[in-house]
Amino acid sequence: MKISYHGHSVVMIETEKHRILIDPFISGNELCDLDADKVDPDVILLSHGHNDHVGDTIEIAKRTGALVVATFELATYLRLQGLNTHALHIGGKHEFDFGIVKLTQAFHGSSYMDKDDNIIYMGMPAGILFTAEGRTIYHAGDTGLFSDMKLIGDLNEIDLAFLPIGDNVTMGPEDALLAADWIKAKQVVPIHFNTFPGIKQDGDAFAKDVRTGKGTLLKIGESLEL
Repeated sequence: MKISYHGHSVVMIETEKHRILIDPFISGNELCDLDADKVDPDVILLSHGHNDHVGDTIEIAKRTGALVVATFELATYLRLQGLNTHALHIGGKHEFDFGIVKLTQAFHGSSYMDKDDNIIYMGMPAGILFTAEGRTIYHAGDTGLFSDMKLIGDLNEIDLAFLPIGDNVTMGPEDALLAADWIKAKQVVPIHFNTFPGIKQDGDAFAKDVRTGKGTLLKIGESLEL
């Protein structure tokens, strides 16, 4: 399994047969190395409805036919835009042909601003547990620190965790280090930092400070193998 990082919270997972793209904020993201007109996922997983996470989902899914998996409200909205969707909600999981997806809690907001500047409520935000080929990946989405991260770590053997460290609108590095302790992932990668002035952080310093598991800084476009 190959996992690559593409700026902000954009993660691509490539299994033997499928490409899974998480939170494809590509257009308008100066740090992203992907081309929204060329990226070709089989599946898009969304953590919540904010525009810097939904990103280019509608355009990509219409072009490719990718299945979009999201919380009920967000999946319903996207279905009404003509996309192929599967709705999940917090604590629920589903076994697909490409792997198992389970949504966890996340403490944040979730709304979408459409082209007419209407703000649409999109239900609860979520974290994502993805399991395939004997490996489990946790993408925390946008969240603050919360104590039930201990349960996520106790109930799952997590091989790789993506944790936001930007502060201001999510956990900062100090809280994310504590989250890493609780989650007990074998490897931890920082995300959601440096995209905007308000979330500037030193990702390399965070990776070096990870106490539980191995901290790894993935530069834009870099990948690792599980």
